[in-house]
Amino acid sequence: MDNMEQDRWSRVKGRLRSSVGEDVYTSWFARMDLESVQPESVHLSVPTRFLKSWIQAHYAERVLTCWQAEMPEVHRIDLTVRTAMRCAAPAKETAAPLDARRTERSDGRPAPELRATATAPVSASHDALGGSPLDPRLTFGSFVIGRSNTLAHAAARQVAEGRRGDSVMFNPLYIHAGVGLGKTHLLQAVTWAGNSGSERKVLYLTAEKFMYGFVAALKTQTALAFKEALRGIDVLVIDDLQFLQGKSTQAEFCHTLNALIDAGRQVVIAADRPPSDLESLDDRVRSRLAGGLVVEMGSLGEELRLGILKSRVAAARAHHASFDVPAPVLDYLARTITHNGRDLEGAINRLLAHSKLNAQPVTLEMAEREVRDLIRPQEPKRIKIEDIQRVVARQYNVSRSDLLSSRRTANVVRPRQVAMYLAKTLTLRSLPEIGRRFGGRDHTTVLHAVRKIEALVSKDVSLSEEVESLKRQLQSE
Repeated sequence: MDNMEQDRWSRVKGRLRSSVGEDVYTSWFARMDLESVQPESVHLSVPTRFLKSWIQAHYAERVLTCWQAEMPEVHRIDLTVRTAMRCAAPAKETAAPLDARRTERSDGRPAPELRATATAPVSASHDALGGSPLDPRLTFGSFVIGRSNTLAHAAARQVAEGRRGDSVMFNPLYIHAGVGLGKTHLLQAVTWAGNSGSERKVLYLTAEKFMYGFVAALKTQTALAFKEALRGIDVLVIDDLQFLQGKSTQAEFCHTLNALIDAGRQVVIAADRPPSDLESLDDRVRSRLAGGLVVEMGSLGEELRLGILKSRVAAARAHHASFDVPAPVLDYLARTITHNGRDLEGAINRLLAHSKLNAQPVTLEMAEREVRDLIRPQEPKRIKIEDIQRVVARQYNVSRSDLLSSRRTANVVRPRQVAMYLAKTLTLRSLPEIGRRFGGRDHTTVLHAVRKIEALVSKDVSLSEEVESLKRQLQSE
């Protein structure tokens, strides 16, 4: 290797160090050496098969990009495991190419294509660890705050603004809400904000991506490195936890959760239900999840829906300056599209498309025609007994199994009676059916509970307000 190649290799290593950060560089690239430079390819070596496998799986595009900055004509990186006799390395193992389109796994089968999925910069730790794709639009700046999400937003901002070494205020932060109410937006905003500087390592994963990463690491015999890499980050963000499946994957998630929390690292989780309702998860995991700050994001009120619509129109106008939605149209959309934020965004996209493609201004008549399928009839919601048990258990801080049990302590009896009362007043189920659904109780027990709560509600203002609040929760979910 001549001096020119050595100088070029030094510059490439400098680019790589700047790109991934000092910690990642020291872990994975400090022992990588340059063997030779060909007209269109570069031959590198590492001392172990493990390092080769990990670099191939996670840093292929990064290494190639750094070389192409020095030599644009290079389109392939050959990586081998060197032996004690460096010159024998090519004979021991055929070089495996690393390119920006396709890599090769340790079993010789092609690995999935590597693609850049986010247009804004993301931290080296997120990119290198195979984080789930981030949407550059989902930041704190574009998040619209309202009564139903104020606490969740404040907690997420507190997490995002933390610094390495700060004491963790609540861990884990667990946010739950229905579809389209902003969970993913907040989690990705935390990730973007955390990745805006190089101080902390923030990783955003969906539960599905966590499962895929763990299974893939097992298949390629890099599970230990996968675990160590996960536990080396500062903030782990997991979305859609309700989809986490498989005993081994759940066990690994539990170990990772415990290791990060015990080490003072931050964990942020989102799901479509509270921890107690994640029945597929182990009791220990649910207990650990409930031990942090659990925040519910409620349904979107009309004022918040109007704010979201105005925000989406402003975002669209940044690319289509002539696009305008009159105030009466916005009011109409906010009043009639009530289900979730995605329907609101879909409505604005439809109006934009119709306006641009047909060269027509947005009118109320057009809006009524274009979004009619997004307007859901406001008929009374069919409430299930399971929903009542879940909401009541959450309200009174007991478990659903407590409501079905034979326990007679005061902190269980009252919630059980309230749940039976709601089941009788909000569903069409008979007293015997309600009794069966509450642990096989006799219908006379249910009748006694209903009459007891009816009598108390008429004279106990506090209980009356609690019952009305439970009814509103059940109707809005």
